[in-house]
Amino acid sequence: MVRPAAHPAAQPSSLLASLHPSRPTTRHLGTDDIVEWVRRVGLNHCIAQVAERIERDFLRWADFDKSARVACHSSDGVIELMPIADAQRFAFKYVNGHPVNTRAGLPTVMAFGVLADVATGAPRLLSELTLVTAIRTAAMSAVAAKALARPGCRTMALIGNGAQSEFQAVAMRDALGIRELRLFDVDPAATAKLQANLAGQGLAITVCHSTAQALCGADIVTTVTADKQCATIVAPDMLAPGMHLNAVGGDCPGKTELHPQV
Repeated sequence: MVRPAAHPAAQPSSLLASLHPSRPTTRHLGTDDIVEWVRRVGLNHCIAQVAERIERDFLRWADFDKSARVACHSSDGVIELMPIADAQRFAFKYVNGHPVNTRAGLPTVMAFGVLADVATGAPRLLSELTLVTAIRTAAMSAVAAKALARPGCRTMALIGNGAQSEFQAVAMRDALGIRELRLFDVDPAATAKLQANLAGQGLAITVCHSTAQALCGADIVTTVTADKQCATIVAPDMLAPGMHLNAVGGDCPGKTELHPQV
């Protein structure tokens, strides 16, 4: 009896190659890669480079397809997708905000993102973005303050002294010449940690016992609180003419830091 010739089993790699002879390469950047970039370049230089890129992109604002973020809210926090595109590249960032995470030893904010070609849809980059998000947030505050704050600002009130506050302090020091910080947080341990982390950074630090005390004499007011609630952190009677406000934490519906009249 003549047996049919046996055919070698198709290998998955060769099968994929036949289906996709010119597969695109997707680069992956993990947490270690991002940390190494910051260590090599330096945090202050990373913030400055991101701020420069943000400024350039604002100058070509009309080039972007600006879609609204998609947010999924829960009782404990929010998960968001943030898309953006121009004629060449599409990108999105996944980011969460869960203040309760600290109880489990997790970061309040975690993020990753994808960069793809518009013409083909090919994904080119998959990157961890938690640290980059912290850098970008501080860089955006610096860009806004450079454009809107009065010249000669030297004192900043920093309300909310969690992880993002350290990035804000460094960004404002380098971009605007801030030399004095007035700190307040409802958690004294957070303020103590921030004060320790900023030691030797060329910043005079005053620990305050209320938001109103922290704002007294400040040129710039930066609020970076995390609780998901309609809060009034800054009220009209706390403000003085010429103050610049960066309300960083009021970043989604149902989450505020400023009194409605502010």
